[in-house]
Amino acid sequence: MSKTFTITAALPYTNGPIHIGHLAGVYIPADIYARFLRIKGNDVAFICGSDEHGVPITLKAKKENSTPQKIVDRYHKIIKDSFDEFGISFDNYSRTSNKIHHKVASDFFMRLNDKNCFEEKETDQYYDSKENQFLADRFIIGTCPKCGYSEAYGDQCEKCGASLNPSDLISPRSAISGDKPDLKKTKHWYLKLDQFQDFLSDWILTKNKDSWKSNVIGQCKSWLDEGLRPRAVTRDLDWGVPVPISNAEGKVLYVWFDAPIGYISSTIEWAEKNKINWEKFWKDSKTELVHFIGKDNIVFHCIIFPSMLKAHGEYILPKNVPANEFLNLEGSKISTSKNWAVWLPEYLKDFPNQQDVLRYVLTINAPENKDNDFTWSDFQLRNNSELVAILGNFINRVTVLTKKYYDYNIPKVENIQDSDFNLLNDIKLNIIEIEKLIMNFKFREACFEFMKIARLGNRYLADQEPWKLIKSDPLRVKTIMFVALQISAIISIVSEPFVPNTSKKIKRILNHENHDILWSWDQLNKEKFLIKSGVKINEPELLFSRIEDHQIENQLEKLKSKI
Repeated sequence: MSKTFTITAALPYTNGPIHIGHLAGVYIPADIYARFLRIKGNDVAFICGSDEHGVPITLKAKKENSTPQKIVDRYHKIIKDSFDEFGISFDNYSRTSNKIHHKVASDFFMRLNDKNCFEEKETDQYYDSKENQFLADRFIIGTCPKCGYSEAYGDQCEKCGASLNPSDLISPRSAISGDKPDLKKTKHWYLKLDQFQDFLSDWILTKNKDSWKSNVIGQCKSWLDEGLRPRAVTRDLDWGVPVPISNAEGKVLYVWFDAPIGYISSTIEWAEKNKINWEKFWKDSKTELVHFIGKDNIVFHCIIFPSMLKAHGEYILPKNVPANEFLNLEGSKISTSKNWAVWLPEYLKDFPNQQDVLRYVLTINAPENKDNDFTWSDFQLRNNSELVAILGNFINRVTVLTKKYYDYNIPKVENIQDSDFNLLNDIKLNIIEIEKLIMNFKFREACFEFMKIARLGNRYLADQEPWKLIKSDPLRVKTIMFVALQISAIISIVSEPFVPNTSKKIKRILNHENHDILWSWDQLNKEKFLIKSGVKINEPELLFSRIEDHQIENQLEKLKSKI
């Protein structure tokens, strides 16, 4: 029976393009999950959009002598175009500068305000006199009082994970000018986060302790053990969603409060376009809400946003928040400020029509439980020895032999043997395992199991040697080729979440539209064959091409030039 899923991918911040760390951590896993659920026949809303507010954008605009709107317009287009070309299958990709988002975020704030969820108070906050700017927590840097790390932020120490306030930092300095900040009085609205301590402890540490990833549970426990404190939801800024209260001139909703509401506004935008009831995806208790994020966003999606949803009172809570760890690049941490990254627009230009190669490599080496490393040499090796030599080789051999022996016609089964059935049954076990792994967010292992099917296909051909049998036992060869074509059809379906472009290619070659069975996931474990004897396949084509040494050398040189 089909279910309803709302899948969100962390809103990328519009002050730069997407890089491979973003893809590996959030967007590819989310896309695999969404694609799989769709081909299982579920009702899926896969939602994302650009996060376009906050201090960094205003600073970038100031630095470039531009405006915040021009900055977000530029990067929104770059990011959206990259996602489109790469093939991330969002149902809706919106932006938080849209009018609909401003309205939804304002209404959400007022709902919480009416329910007395905020505390209004005047406090001393750090102010950069040189830049004439109040400093957001992330723009105050100092020494962590708990571990002594000298580059801790005003809200969190990334070394020890401690939750901090700017006032906790030793020797604070402005991340903008580097100067020691002054203290200046300002009024803000604080979410009474401490009132949700008991609810969150029960919901996360008791009800979800066995279903959520250990890294997520661990970070949440750290925050809860320290005790939650009220947290400001507004900021002194002229760029963002204005605080919808009469005595709040010059203040906007803090970006961490406004951004996750972007999931809701994006869903509403999509639903209105398609004449769908959006509330089904956010307010129906039977719907499963899943947030895909990187580990730096755990606190916002597991502590703060659920508190906001709970406080509102009408929304479902996330079923799971499968946060990934970080991806390094050639042994060093990806750094956007130092330009130490593989940017998606550049990859798409340097490796045209090779989206699936990057998808595969980033999935099979995904940082699911620990930080992992992307290297160009591994990228080349995975492509040449796995995608080309295993998957591509199997499909090519099968289709070329079908063309050669039977003039493109799928042969008739003549004498199928137990060994053939045993192989197909083994593959069915693989399919069951893949489904289980995907539903448990173990995409790396699932991808390995998918490639195992191609390995089994190659071994089958090597063992049966139809190219030798064709003269002595042509009837047996017909069955061998039929079985091999059936495996190819299975691969075309199983591959769709992982390498969707390749899946389309295989289906096109096998002429899937002319077979009498719908090629869907649920057909995989049924007794019937997917393929039909007598159907003509289309012209074979290579699925992948070798990546040569000079291409890798070019990428390494490009990285060196950035140092």
